[in-house]
Amino acid sequence: MTRVVDTAGLDEIVRLLRAAGRTVIAPTVRDGTIVPAEIESGAELPIGWTEDQNGGYYRLAATDTPERFAFSSPSDSWKRYLHPPRTLLVRTRSTEAGIDVELPDPSAPSVALFGVRSCDLAAMHVLDQVFLDDAATDPGYAARRADAFIVAAGCAHPGNTCFCASMQTGPTPNAGYDLAVAELYDNGQHRFLIDSGSDRGANLLAEVDSRPATEADTAAAAAAHDNAVQHMGRTLSPSDPPAAAAHTDHPRWDDVAERCLACGNCTMVCPTCFCSSTQDSSGLIPGEAERWRVWDSCFTADFSSVHGGPVRSTTRSRYRQWLLHKLVTWHDQFGMSGCVGCGRCITACPVGIDLTAEIAALARSGSESGEAPNTTNATVT
Repeated sequence: MTRVVDTAGLDEIVRLLRAAGRTVIAPTVRDGTIVPAEIESGAELPIGWTEDQNGGYYRLAATDTPERFAFSSPSDSWKRYLHPPRTLLVRTRSTEAGIDVELPDPSAPSVALFGVRSCDLAAMHVLDQVFLDDAATDPGYAARRADAFIVAAGCAHPGNTCFCASMQTGPTPNAGYDLAVAELYDNGQHRFLIDSGSDRGANLLAEVDSRPATEADTAAAAAAHDNAVQHMGRTLSPSDPPAAAAHTDHPRWDDVAERCLACGNCTMVCPTCFCSSTQDSSGLIPGEAERWRVWDSCFTADFSSVHGGPVRSTTRSRYRQWLLHKLVTWHDQFGMSGCVGCGRCITACPVGIDLTAEIAALARSGSESGEAPNTTNATVT
């Protein structure tokens, strides 16, 4: 069912979601950035704001229009609402009878993720392959994922670091949502084309004052999609990652290692990175201890530590591991790329390292130099 609503109708969707007991998480302006956070009304969306992004650079910019989705994607991903930075795994208590073991309740507060871009929808699908694996399902993730109400939003204004079109993950949502919104602003008319992707989405949309979509509405949405594809800031050729992987000893890896700070920013903002470690702690209550899962990064030396020291002891090896795992060997593990083209890692990198440029340079320089591929290490993870 595809309908059209005005700004009041969009605000009504937010109100209905809250009335159903859901916490609505949506893009909003906080501390000079656009980030997902709890909102109470549609007026808290980034009305009249977009952003200027490049490698290691982010600034808000005014649009002088009433558009609510004139930005590319929030600077932080939605990952934390499905795979939180800290998750309690187990709590133990020492008693006279022995040790009591308490497992956390996997249920979570009911949320609606409002304004999710198609690249982030694709990222959620990637995380599903990790946490919903039949042999090792994460109960907390499964509960949060099943309950979350997803309102997707088409992207008509991609950022300079975006390349979702070349990854075939955007800019228009095509699956994985309850409702999908396409914002249309032309000739002074402001409206939202809304498509339902589930029964619960259709039921909610039926409660909102709306009208049927016309051919002019769908044509305007298609034109916005085409314009976004043409103005995508970056591209990544599908043939470049495997070509780069064949040259794991190329000098370019040393070049990027000299620039990389191994800070892990890229992995923190990435919507698909899921590396974690465990921390054990004891509190003020005698005999009580907890084990927590916490986000970690393959850029930290301790992450690959085994008896005797880290497996990847240099920044060169850690950057190579991250890039080739993300773009090449992820296909072997999960049948898809680990990159969805959101570009957040480029923006968040303090020195502006661009994975699309690095992959392209490795692919070209390897073929142009006549260097023999090092196939022995081509699939190192």
